[in-house]
Amino acid sequence: MSRTLIAVLAVLILASCGSRYNSQPRNLDNACSIVSERPEYLRAFRATERRWGVPVHVQMATIYQESKFVGDARPPYRYTLGIIPMGRQSTAFGYSQALDGTWDEYRRETGKRGARRDDIRDATDFMGWYMLESRNRLGIALSDARNQYLAYHEGRTGYARGSYNSKSWLLRVSGEVAARANMYEAQLANCRSARRG
Repeated sequence: MSRTLIAVLAVLILASCGSRYNSQPRNLDNACSIVSERPEYLRAFRATERRWGVPVHVQMATIYQESKFVGDARPPYRYTLGIIPMGRQSTAFGYSQALDGTWDEYRRETGKRGARRDDIRDATDFMGWYMLESRNRLGIALSDARNQYLAYHEGRTGYARGSYNSKSWLLRVSGEVAARANMYEAQLANCRSARRG
C-alpha cells in the first residue's frame, strides 16, 4: 500500500473513533436507549456509583444538563459588539463541564493525573468525587439531583450562600434536572440493557 493510502486510512479510523465518543447519543430522552447505544457509559456510571455512591440516574441527568452527552462540549463564545469573539464564557469542558481549576483539584486529590474531561469514565468519576464532597460539606443527599445540581453549578461556596435564589432560570433548570433524574431512574428500572450491563 502507498503511504498516502495508509495515511488516509489512519485519519479515517481516528476520525471515526473521535466522533463516536464526542457526538451525543440518538435519543437523549430515553435512558435505556442511551446505555444500549453506549454501553461504556453504563459501565462508567456504575463504577462511579460504586466508588462515590452517586446514583446512575443523578449522574445521567447532570451530564444531560451540562453537555447533552457531548464529550468535547464547551461553553459558547462571548462577543463584543455582537461580532468580535472575546473568548469562551468559562473554562468548562467535556461531559461534566468541569472548570480548569476544579478539574486540577480533582486530579490532585484523587491522584488521577492523566484524567481527561472528554473521557466518560473520568468525567463521571469527577462528578462522583464532587457530589460526595457536597454531601460531606453541605449535607446534600447523593440522590437529591436538584440540590446536587445547584451545588455543582454554583460551587459549594455559592450554594452555601444561597446564590441560586436570585437566579430564577437556575431554579427552573435544577427542577428540570430533578425531573429528568426521576425519568431516567424509572426508565432504567425497566431496561434490559441496564439490568445486564
